[in-house]
Amino acid sequence: MLIKLNKHDRYVQKLVTQIESDYDDVSTHFKLSKKKRLVGEVDIVAKRGDELHLFEVKCSYRISKARKQLARFRKIFNEQKITCFFYCGLGDTLVEVC
Repeated sequence: MLIKLNKHDRYVQKLVTQIESDYDDVSTHFKLSKKKRLVGEVDIVAKRGDELHLFEVKCSYRISKARKQLARFRKIFNEQKITCFFYCGLGDTLVEVC
């Protein structure tokens, strides 16, 4: 049985296929919780050595919302070397945001 992906999930899969060869491990839809409470979900978490890259995917160019989400997630992972990226699916644009 085939499951039809929504537009957002298609953009996530497109980005994963573009970046997966550059990383040791790539996870999608990574849920973050703090003290048994769901904080949010990172679209893509990619790990290479001791570096951690967080990717927030949006269908349209809503970089300010992505920046806020990634800043919140970055606080949780504060002990590691983290780089955050915003990916706009419509424009096929990848931008480092923090």
